[in-house]
Amino acid sequence: MLLGTFDTKGEEYAYVRDVIAEGGTDVVLVDAGVLGTASLAADVDASAVAAAAGADLAELRQRRDRGAALDAMAAGARAVALELHARGRLSGVLALGGSGGSAIAAKVMRALPVGVPKLLVSTMAGGDVSPYVGTTDVTLMYSVVDVAGINSISRQVLGNAAAAIAAMAGEYARRRSDSGAGQGKPLVAATMFGVTTPAVDTARKRLTELGYEVLVFHATGSGGRTMENLVADGYFAGVLDLTTTELADEVVGGVLSAGPDRLTAAAAAGVPQVVSLGALDMVNFGPRDTVPERFGERHLLVHNETVTLMRTNAMEATRIGAVLGQKLAAATGPTALFVPRGGLSAVDVDGGPFWDRAADAACVEAVLAAVAGTPVEVIDSDQDINSTAFATAAAEHLHRLIRSAS
Repeated sequence: MLLGTFDTKGEEYAYVRDVIAEGGTDVVLVDAGVLGTASLAADVDASAVAAAAGADLAELRQRRDRGAALDAMAAGARAVALELHARGRLSGVLALGGSGGSAIAAKVMRALPVGVPKLLVSTMAGGDVSPYVGTTDVTLMYSVVDVAGINSISRQVLGNAAAAIAAMAGEYARRRSDSGAGQGKPLVAATMFGVTTPAVDTARKRLTELGYEVLVFHATGSGGRTMENLVADGYFAGVLDLTTTELADEVVGGVLSAGPDRLTAAAAAGVPQVVSLGALDMVNFGPRDTVPERFGERHLLVHNETVTLMRTNAMEATRIGAVLGQKLAAATGPTALFVPRGGLSAVDVDGGPFWDRAADAACVEAVLAAVAGTPVEVIDSDQDINSTAFATAAAEHLHRLIRSAS
């Protein structure tokens, strides 16, 4: 699918359409332009796109509200793309644009399932692209020059984009035809940080032996958000949330927060989950000189030149534990809390640089108080989170929860 504003980018879309078609790939043209008359005929024209959002194209033009028009066309294009995908007519999306066209295309691409090829050639790709990518597998290509005509530079960039989306779409279509419905192992989501890697590696190996495919998410903010979205979309049979460190950044003000919705998707959907306190002993910042002045006298550990860790104190640990416990208490499905009294990370063990028994105890007691009297099952252990026995037990317990829920 080629998605764009054909009233302003018709020449460019005609060029990539021809490159793709020459390679033998079918093209569906979807026009999300709202400003004027399209210079390229579309399979789904702007009027149809607007109607798919319950809007009228003429009225959108008369209102002269560009923001509202872009929102309506994005909603309509999203509906069109999802329908095409459901009918098996969409194996990839390519869009070209500046800020407006990129905003429309990104909203459409983020609505499509993971794995569907999504390529956005944008003038905006040279800066912060997180608003366009979100938590999906959108691929961005910098246009180098503005998307304004075919010239010696744009011909190369757009030609590469056309070839890339054609190849990706072909591979996606092949994979889709090869995979039958119901095939594959059940999926388990797991969260990991560098300081909880031994635990997750052990648990992943055990879950693999038990017949699962384990998808590991790096708990760096975007990793947690991505996992939450995929859990909400129904991808997973269970969640092994050993590394909940993003909650510490959310509560204290670190740079790796996953936002207020972290640890809510499995609870709301009733997905079986085993949760622990991995890396709640720390808050993350960037290079040492970026640590906020108010934390300058705190216990800091330079993890590497781009990451500085701050040890949570007992007051912060109590707040973090209470938040974690409240989220677990809201769970609608089988939920177990695994408590590692021997340490919450590789650096929070007896003799380690972040070992603080009092702070850890404050976190644990706050969690336990929040889940008291709820169906949350508590498994209390004297071991540290990275011990083989602890991680294996957590994996096997999740397996039992999944089986009991099926």
